[in-house]
Formats: sequence, C-alpha cells, structure tokens
Amino acid sequence: MLVSVRDGVALEVRGDPEHPTTAGALCAKVARYTDRTYHPQRLLQPLRRVGPKGSGRFEPVSWDVALDAIAARLRDIAARDPQAVLPYSYAGTMGLVQGESMAARFFHRLGASLLDRTICAAAGAAGLRSVLGALRGMDVEQFAHSRLIVIWGSNSITSNLHFWSLAQQAKRSGAKLWCIDPWRNDTAAKCHEHLQLRPGTDAALAYGLMHELIRLDALDHDYIERYTLGFDALRARAAEWPPERAAALCGVPAAQIRALAQDMARLKPAAIRVNYGLQRVHGGGNAVRAIACLPALTGAWRDPAGGLLLSSSGHFAVDSAALERPDLLGARRPRTINMSAIGDALLHPGGGAFGPRVEALIVYNSNPAAVAPESARVTQGLAREDLFTVVLEHFQTDTADYADFVLPATTQLEHLDVHKAYGHRYWLANEPAIAPLGEARPNTAIFRALAARMGFDEPCFADSDAEIAAAAIDRRDPRNAGIDFARLRRDGWAKLADAAAPIAHGGFATPSGRCEFVSASEAVAGRDALPEVVLPYECAETAPELAAKYPLAMISPPARNFLNSSFVNVDALRAREREPRLLLHPDDAAARGIADGAMVCCHNDRGRYTVRCQLSTDTRAGLVVGFGVWWRKLSAGGVNVNELTHQRPTDLGAGPCFYDCLVEVQAA
Repeated sequence: MLVSVRDGVALEVRGDPEHPTTAGALCAKVARYTDRTYHPQRLLQPLRRVGPKGSGRFEPVSWDVALDAIAARLRDIAARDPQAVLPYSYAGTMGLVQGESMAARFFHRLGASLLDRTICAAAGAAGLRSVLGALRGMDVEQFAHSRLIVIWGSNSITSNLHFWSLAQQAKRSGAKLWCIDPWRNDTAAKCHEHLQLRPGTDAALAYGLMHELIRLDALDHDYIERYTLGFDALRARAAEWPPERAAALCGVPAAQIRALAQDMARLKPAAIRVNYGLQRVHGGGNAVRAIACLPALTGAWRDPAGGLLLSSSGHFAVDSAALERPDLLGARRPRTINMSAIGDALLHPGGGAFGPRVEALIVYNSNPAAVAPESARVTQGLAREDLFTVVLEHFQTDTADYADFVLPATTQLEHLDVHKAYGHRYWLANEPAIAPLGEARPNTAIFRALAARMGFDEPCFADSDAEIAAAAIDRRDPRNAGIDFARLRRDGWAKLADAAAPIAHGGFATPSGRCEFVSASEAVAGRDALPEVVLPYECAETAPELAAKYPLAMISPPARNFLNSSFVNVDALRAREREPRLLLHPDDAAARGIADGAMVCCHNDRGRYTVRCQLSTDTRAGLVVGFGVWWRKLSAGGVNVNELTHQRPTDLGAGPCFYDCLVEVQAA
C-alpha cells in the first residue's frame, strides 16, 4: 500500500502497481483507510472510566496517570496469581511487531494466562495440517493459469479481491469457475456454476466428489502410490457416499455433484480456493480434511496451477521465539484460555481445573464484545465490577465502553511493522507514513512502558521496533534466502524462495512425508484417522427437538464493506451498508407473514436480535443470512448477530461455530 503525504498529512492510500499479487488494487475498505485514521471520533488521549461499566463514560488522563494505575493493579493481581491476568488480542493489526511481540514478552514475563487465538481459522488450520502437514498450498498467482477453479466457502469479491482478479484472468482465458456456498453471494453470482449446499455438509460433498472421481477412475495412481498414505481406507470410506446420499444430506441435486466431479476429471490443471467460511461449524476441521484429499487423488499438485490454497502462512519462516520470548516464562506453565469462549471464561467463578478467576483483561487488536460468540455472555462478563479491563484502541468500541482505562493506539499509517501474508508469498515492510496523531502510541511502546513500571528489566524490553522486525524473519530458513528487513525497507516487499509447486514430487510436511488421507496423529488423539462427516451441533439430524423450536439455520458472513468489526464506524462505508440486514427466503417469509423490508426479531434460547428483513432467493429456503459484524451500539436494540451464536468448539482446533446456529424469525 502506498500513501500520499503532504505537510505531514496522509491524503490517500493506493495499491502498489508493481506488486505482482495486488497489482495496484485495494479493496473498498482499505481504500478508505485515511477516513479511519483521521476519523473525528478517533481516540487521541488516555481515558479513565467515570461511569458504570458499559456506559462509555470516561475522563481524559495523562499517560503517566494511566500507566501507573494499570501497573499498580496488575502488580497487585499478579502477587496473588499472575494467571488471573488474561490478554485478549487477534488481528486488529496483522503485523508481527504490533501484534504479538512486545505484548507477548510482557505477558510471558508476567506469567499471565495464555490465550488460544482460535476465533478465525483454527479448525481449518488443524484440518489442513492433518492432511498436508502445514498451512501450505498453491502460489495464488498461479490461479491465473488454472482451467478449473472451485471457490469453496468464500465470497472472494468481498474478502479476497486479489485472488478474484486472478480468477477473472483465468476465466477470460477459458477457465470454468464453480462456487460452493450456502447462499448466492456476489462471487457465486459471477461463477459459471453455484453449488448451494446446506451449512455444515461440506465433508459429505467432498466424499461424494471422491466417490465419483474413483468411479470415473479420474485418479493419478502414480501420485497416489508415491506420495500419499491410506488410499485404500479412503476409497472404502468414499464408497459409502455415492452422489445420491451426499446430495440428500447437502440439499443439492446429485447431478450437480456428478457434473463437478466430471469437471475435476477433465479440466486440468484444477485448483480449489478454500476459505474459512466452511470451517465455522462443528465439523469444520474434518470438512477441510476431506477437501484437502481431493488434489492428491487427481495429482493436481503436479502442476503449479493445480492443487489447493487455504492459507500460505506455512510458507513463511517466522522466528516466533525471537518475537515473543517464551523463555521469559521460565519454568512456569500458565493455563490456556480459548478466546472463542471468552464469555464463559469471564463468568467462571474460578477454582478447580479452571484455575483462578480472571481478574484483569488486557484487550488489544480486537473487539470481543462485538466479534466473540454468544455476546450476551461476553458483555455480562465485561460488566463485572471486579474485573479490571484495559483496552488499547483507535475508537470507543463496544468493548472499550466496558474498560477501566482506554489507551489510544496508532494505526498502520503511524507505526513501523513487518508483515507476512496468508494469501500470497511476499514479506512486506510497513513504514510509518505520518507521525502518530495526538497522544497515540504504538502497541510496542505501550507494553514497553508497562514493563518498565512493572520492573521488568530484561534487555529484550528495550528492543526497538526495527530490531524486532529484523528478528522476526528467520534467516536460517532457505525460504527466506536473501530476505532481511533492510531489504524490505528498501524495496517494500520480497517474495519467498519457495517453489511454485512445492509438493509436485511429494515432500509433505506430515510425519510420513506423504499426503495423509489416514492420519496417525488424529488416531492417537482419539479421533477418526480418516476425515469424517460431522454434522452441526444445531440441525434437524443432530438436534431434532431444537430444530422443531427453531427451524431456520443461520449463517453470519461479513458485510461487504466491513472487515469484521473494523470500518463499521467509517461513515462512507456504513452508508453503503445502510443498516444491519437479514436475508430471508420468500417461502419462509410467507409462512411467517413477513413482508420485505419489515423489522423482524431473529431469536433463539441465547438471545433476540432485531434487524431489517430483506426477502431474497439468494438464500436457501430454511436458511437466513445475518450479515456481520456490526458494532452493537450501531444496531437496533444494542445487540448484533453474535447475540445468537454459541460458544461450543469445532471438532478440530477448538474454533468458534459462528455458522452452526438455529433460530426462528418473527415480525418485530
């Protein structure tokens, strides 16, 4: 991203036309980044709470007053048990420096509870690792040369614009595009075919495709023999899923499953772009496992433009130990708390296996009151008068309203960082384009100051941001050959030395070195060694009584103009979205006497959500689509769609089940 600056003011941001993947394009959200940086409601000085928790009433204080008070409270809690302190963060910044570097060092030295950062990708990551061994896959640039592209669980136009541009190049060259998604989103509407399955049935669909590929003998027997493990067992499992059975469960025509399998057999190279939408259900990890088996069956990995991409994170060699300094823990082994169950964690009274009650919560790079599941439990926990909460933020978010202290943080335009990617293979330098506004400080500076007040005198707390960025790049790994932070600062970005088709001849990162259809590690963990079909917690097959009470499934994909809860308060972007919406199929609306545009109450046993209804055949009958993630305070009734989601974990990775949810809808 390039920034135009005049007299110390950032005028606009734009893409770098020289960057091979992004090619000068920015999504609609990031293109308005200066609106966010210079927003009139930007927090520019520390705040101390003066009203009840949740009221959002604060008074300005100096940095010294805020930091002294925070350090004193943390010191008091840590004297009893440092595990009573919990950090909470995710991807508000994706940078390695302003993410988990100085912050991680601070919490490791303190001995605070560890946070299992599961809220986005944990299930899919665990599923992919069990088959491929790492978060590795196709070079996204190679999709431009694919002849078949299957977009599975992704609205790429909204969430993956640069991939979509490459897919469009392939389409113009004659490639065929399929979209697999429960609703007809913008991407599905522009693909040749849309397979509109029920949420949480993706593993069954993958097995139906395997069944047909095996029946057609559209297999690369040499690749299977040389580079895979467990084919006979996988073939036997696939035999249980003829297209008719898979179609009945998925709610799609069997002929459509056969047609996709035939395209996978005849259109080479064939590529699958998997994204995280499909893994936000109970069986999400196993769904990714099943899908990840497909390219090895057909030998698609042999071609750079064939195979699969979920995440490129595993291509990067990051020196996490140098960044986060887990050695500062010494012999201590703090408990780990799952961020996706933060509501339950904050309300736990303590004791037993859980350990001490959470007494202090330090939130940075996240907005749990809006983004975490079952938000009524989250806000109930945040409202505890005995919970000391500190929030590092740009704005007074839903979470900040519950803080005891709010500390103003810098945006990407105001601080230094280094980034790896999860969609392409380029290291990136993030130079500050402008000086920090007001009294805003980078996360690193805030945690350095807290460390000093806590008496943490280890030399690593004096590391500069540039030194941290340099240490993040593991120079010992050949994939980083010739790449260091000095080069990134000079050139802006640099591509990894990893091969375009790194597993064309095997060399998987699994224990066996093969693509593991059968996983010994899964068996050791007490799970099925083969990918299995795990249905949602909340569906007619697994919870018939609940489904009788709440007959509509709900998914909550991101609104086009928001990035989770970021950008929701940018006026121009919120104006495009207008207000929270719920898509309802006309048949479901007619059965409930609901008119297009009416305000409705979407509810279940966890809560009630008032929202504007839009009748649309873009969703399936029996499925509602509630767009997220609006700030609660900007939604009718002061709640958002996460009022209805639950905290139960996915099958693998203990991730959240945002799209595993039954509801009923009635006129408000």
